[in-house]
Amino acid sequence: MRILQLHCDSIEYSPTKKEIKSAEDITPEPKRLEEVVVAFVAIEAGDDSEVATKAIAEIKSSMSKIGCNKLLLYPYAHLSSNLASPSVALNLLLEMESKADCEVSHAPFGWTKSYNVKVKGHPLAESSKVITKEDHDHEGHGHDHDEGQTSTALKSESKIQSFWHILTPDGTLHDVGTFNFSKHKKLEVLAKYESAKKRAVDAPPPHVKLMKKMAIADYEPASDSGNMRFYPNGRLIKSLLERFVTDEVKNYGGLEVETPIMYDSHHPSMESYFNRFPARQYNINTEGKQLFLRFAACFGQFLMANDFQISYKNLPMKLYELTRYSFRREQSGELVGLRRLRAFTMPDCHAFCQDIPQAITEIKLRYDLSRSVLREIGITESDYEMAIRFTEDFYNEHREIILELVKKMNKPVLVEMWKERFFYFVLKWEFNYVDDMGKASALSTDQIDVENGARYGIKFFDENNVPHHPIILHNSPSGAIERVIYALLEKAALDQKEGRKAQFPLWLAPTQVRIIPLKDEHLKFCDDLADKLSSHDIRVDIDDRNETIGKRIRESETEWIRYSIVIGDKEISQPNLSIRDRQLGSVKELTFEEFVQEIKSQTVDKPFTKINLARHVSKRPQIMV
Repeated sequence: MRILQLHCDSIEYSPTKKEIKSAEDITPEPKRLEEVVVAFVAIEAGDDSEVATKAIAEIKSSMSKIGCNKLLLYPYAHLSSNLASPSVALNLLLEMESKADCEVSHAPFGWTKSYNVKVKGHPLAESSKVITKEDHDHEGHGHDHDEGQTSTALKSESKIQSFWHILTPDGTLHDVGTFNFSKHKKLEVLAKYESAKKRAVDAPPPHVKLMKKMAIADYEPASDSGNMRFYPNGRLIKSLLERFVTDEVKNYGGLEVETPIMYDSHHPSMESYFNRFPARQYNINTEGKQLFLRFAACFGQFLMANDFQISYKNLPMKLYELTRYSFRREQSGELVGLRRLRAFTMPDCHAFCQDIPQAITEIKLRYDLSRSVLREIGITESDYEMAIRFTEDFYNEHREIILELVKKMNKPVLVEMWKERFFYFVLKWEFNYVDDMGKASALSTDQIDVENGARYGIKFFDENNVPHHPIILHNSPSGAIERVIYALLEKAALDQKEGRKAQFPLWLAPTQVRIIPLKDEHLKFCDDLADKLSSHDIRVDIDDRNETIGKRIRESETEWIRYSIVIGDKEISQPNLSIRDRQLGSVKELTFEEFVQEIKSQTVDKPFTKINLARHVSKRPQIMV
């Protein structure tokens, strides 16, 4: 990047005509600025977010020396013959503007302009700069055939200097190396896992065996690694979780939208965003375009918000999408079962806020929403540990807000602090499920994004009709749906290991009630009873196979079916139902109405879907896993 920097008494400029097809869409009008630093900027091939960050830091440093706090970024292609593509140049220019932290504007990009400038006469009034990367990356833009395209942020993530602490609810910030973890073993696992950043697995975790045994999901050998097949039971569980999370977000105020799964890599805003988001993406070349499969719902929602006419009265505005699917080319050694995938379903809710105070108010609501969503799914606060990441400046300015979140957890949390902002956010919290193999996986999360409102040109108008860029929150109240199933299965495996019965929450159980006829002549009664239960939104099946009653009861147990009802002559003749309760390990007598009410009390306010296999077990194919 090449910069000619001038400290000016004044500059006047007037856009005359569009010079390139991708020029900014503006109404051309003359502008005059006084007492301003003008930075004529040429963005060159190979420049990226690292260069933009360094450039604006150097401009700001020189501005502080001359005592000026007003900046005009003036795109000026004539300083170089090795220019970046227009889309990259525009996005890096906008990124520099968003990071300037002063009274800043930019002259229209892609326009021919006439200008008149009056430069001051002091020794520091004129300077030139050539900004390059400090460390040249020999992998170019990170494209390799094994791992897909890698963003600059991802390649640089391992180089960032993190300061690790433990923050306790009393407000004390402890050094992670001296904290006493004796009462917080899972937190110790999380701290070691995060600081080591070792994601590869050494052996399959317990949930892999269970996902196959319970016919939930399995690897798909005909696809890329990390793309799973879901059997009928797994699809039922997954669909109920998707519906539940979506309903909760809509109750919170989320506006459900849908955006494409692929985008043009060279569309304005995209290339710059790659350099700020740590992800590897899948690429598709077609009809002369280089497309990529989305790795988040962010840019689809941001592009949509860019087209909205937004008033401050509309904020916070919450856009929500359940992405089926998002795609990330995670490294092959990290892929295992449902814990880390390359194609996954992510509930993604962005809130567009007026400013940091409104964003803080909103993030507290979403924090409570996320805890509630996990609790209702069956994942409690004792199952996960919290990590919170922020810049030192944000911590110093908003310590009480951070402490308020920690106090709600009522236990110590892991802190990662950065001396300088590296990503597009100033704060990120997450709830991490810690499994029995010492691996941690993020579930719920939220971020305070201070860059992308400007990067995507999203604007809202205040009470004086003045435009501003919003602060954006990125929240997934549950995390990836597949990872939620992983956590539930890992919990079930731990229950089995410690002598408890593994169980899904009843509202997620593929079969809630199994009816077992003693003989063929009892099948008609069983069908009628199943019809009655089904009419009350209860998932019920009938094991009508020609097997012993003992085997059928045992298999009902091994399939984690909570309630079994054996029907013979005696059961037909009596008014009450004789119900085997797997969780309690006992048989109880209930009226039909009492039984329905017992099930309803455990599934209240949860979505329902019909059973996803043939009602009669004898009619089902055997799923070979």
